[in-house]
Amino acid sequence: MRIDKFLKVSRILKRRTVAQEAASAGKISVNGREVKPAYRVKVGDVVELTFATGTLKFRVKELRETVKKDEAASLYEVIV
Repeated sequence: MRIDKFLKVSRILKRRTVAQEAASAGKISVNGREVKPAYRVKVGDVVELTFATGTLKFRVKELRETVKKDEAASLYEVIV
């Protein structure tokens, strides 16, 4: 699954276009490497997302095309 789609499905970012813009601006890295919006994310990847106010680091636990709102958080685990 593409990183931009994963961020939208997991509801980490609201829209896929926002995820694409973040990746194009170099604000998303997977396993320590900056990635493009089309990067194929895999289970076990560690993703770091940089915001203006800080960063969010999480591990991908599961990949699904669609999830319900209350199940979205089960797709990843936040790393402190």
